[in-house]
Amino acid sequence: MNKSNIKIVILDGHALNPGDLGDWDALRAIGQVELYPVTPIASIPSRAADAVVVITNKVVLSRETLRQLPCLKYIGVPATGVNIVDLLAARELGITVTNVPKYSTESVAQLTIAHILNLSFHLSQHIESVRNGDWSRNENFCYRLTPMLETSGKTLGIVGFGEIGRATARIAQSLGMNILVYTPSRCQHPGDLHSPCARELFGASRQEILFVDFDALLSESDFVSLHCPLTDSNHQMLSRERIARMKPTAFVINTARGLLIDEAALADALNEKRIAGAGLDVLSQEPPLESNPLLTANNCYISPHSAWGTREARLRLMEQTAANLRSFFDGNPIHVVD
Repeated sequence: MNKSNIKIVILDGHALNPGDLGDWDALRAIGQVELYPVTPIASIPSRAADAVVVITNKVVLSRETLRQLPCLKYIGVPATGVNIVDLLAARELGITVTNVPKYSTESVAQLTIAHILNLSFHLSQHIESVRNGDWSRNENFCYRLTPMLETSGKTLGIVGFGEIGRATARIAQSLGMNILVYTPSRCQHPGDLHSPCARELFGASRQEILFVDFDALLSESDFVSLHCPLTDSNHQMLSRERIARMKPTAFVINTARGLLIDEAALADALNEKRIAGAGLDVLSQEPPLESNPLLTANNCYISPHSAWGTREARLRLMEQTAANLRSFFDGNPIHVVD
């Protein structure tokens, strides 16, 4: 296909590159780029009617929408999760879908730990207190607004043990935390909690990593951190019933997908102090409705889906998005999502 005939439409380029990463030169070298900072669903058919390639981070491509894009041959998702695309419809229509795995592993793991540390020390609350003059007015040389915790000796329960879950475990171990893991992967052997897979990944000198069932992880963990993709089978996996199994001193961390949690149930548990707190980077709807109960829930700290957004991660993401597309047109597609 001649380069001049390849129309590439970027539906929501602002999130990935608001301008600090330069122009989209790597994609412009492949075809004619039409860039939109954001795109409402209703505008997709008109903006991408003759597009051969669509790049979308969070703009949903449903079956109905895809049927209105007769020239479309390729969807590039500059992200790891691809639940925004109707994959069955894309397959039926002969459209290749690719994603970008691993680009933000360290960034997301580090923000997960940042939420853990913030909940342990209530760092943001104390910093804001000092900014408001509370320390200057205090009679003592120091003060504490809340109890503070050491991470050493605490148990981190990791749900999902892909690249990000493993990176999180490595950092947590350096903080002296014990690790429990729930995953349906090959590493989980019923009745064999001392998995050789854990020793392969982390070495015999590290604290033992135990693979347990979900209910055991919930009841035994001081922090429960979600690191699994969203699927039909795990929608609201952290349900009201399962939250009730957690310790009253435990915390929920979610840097994966908002729909993994029953948000109303979590807000109730926080407000009723049936669990101690939450650190969230994702919500079920983004941007959230002002009525989302988690926005005002007790001891709930929410960052705006920013874990993936370090400059380093976004540069990798842009480079790999272009590399995926080049490979597709070279006849050797990579990172294809089935």
